[in-house]
Amino acid sequence: MTDTQGADGAHGGAVDGAPVIAILGNGGWGTALALVAHRNGARTRLWGIEGPYVAETRRLRENPRYLPGVALPDDLVLTADAAEAARDADLLVSVIPTQFLRPAFAAVGPALPRSVPLLSCSKGIERGTLRRPSEILAELAGERPLAVLSGPNHAEEVALGRPATAVVACLDGAVTGEIQKLFSDPGFRLYGSADVVGLEVAAAVKNVIAIAAGILDGLHLGDNAKAALITRGAVEISRLGVELGARAETFAGLAGIGDLIATCVSPHGRNRGVGERLGRGELLADILATMVQVAEGVETTRGVVELAAQNGVEMPICAVVHRILFEGLRPRDALHELMTRELKEESGS
Repeated sequence: MTDTQGADGAHGGAVDGAPVIAILGNGGWGTALALVAHRNGARTRLWGIEGPYVAETRRLRENPRYLPGVALPDDLVLTADAAEAARDADLLVSVIPTQFLRPAFAAVGPALPRSVPLLSCSKGIERGTLRRPSEILAELAGERPLAVLSGPNHAEEVALGRPATAVVACLDGAVTGEIQKLFSDPGFRLYGSADVVGLEVAAAVKNVIAIAAGILDGLHLGDNAKAALITRGAVEISRLGVELGARAETFAGLAGIGDLIATCVSPHGRNRGVGERLGRGELLADILATMVQVAEGVETTRGVVELAAQNGVEMPICAVVHRILFEGLRPRDALHELMTRELKEESGS
């Protein structure tokens, strides 16, 4: 195939003289973003660190491990050579899981062209340093414009061209606008923002709340409980974000409540899936041993709880998720603790 043709008829193709976009990270989301860029006419290259697996995807024209069933166009470059991916790139896009950014950039960093803008699509808090992805990239990738992208997006749907929206944030409004143009099409609409901190805090903490949402599903506790969890989870996300310098309005938007809803209710959500299995009584080690993709929320939970403690922010849902994951607290006991806390006013609590 020379164009991408998904189940919903999304298609397109690169053209000569078009911008070059290098996507670093060939997981499901990286592949989906590569398809969006390709549909918009960019010359798109998708880099993965595992040479043999990249060769398999090139042979199959499909990403069977991370995005099965979605055809990859012939002129979408699939490579394990960082220099080939980044050569003459107009935009670099990092879609590497947060906990693997440092080792991955040890391999790819020297090949990156200087000063080219870098768009971070990673979600999480780095274990130990408590840094957000853009902070890690600022350290690793040299002086260059940095932007972040987040929103209620599941790769499986975006890859097929089903309608989705997201937010791109950068301190440089011109960079924000250029990224909006590169990725927006009739199936994928990008809004702009300057709140880098808000986008990254929302993206990280919503995965912790999604684990809690999955636990409710595993316990078969119904819609009322899920709605309450999402709502109170949004409060916790906003508390931490504002304390760290984010704008409160960000958490009422697509990157905040929008992404939280999608992550907590969708069957695609890996973090929600981890929680569901915990609610059914499985052990965390057994769950992680059977997963192909990374559930960022597990490690992120450690960082979120540490950040909350350092900044004096009350986050009871995240705290009990931490105790379930790492301290042996039983899910039903955690629920009882949350439901029997001291009674308070809703506003400001």
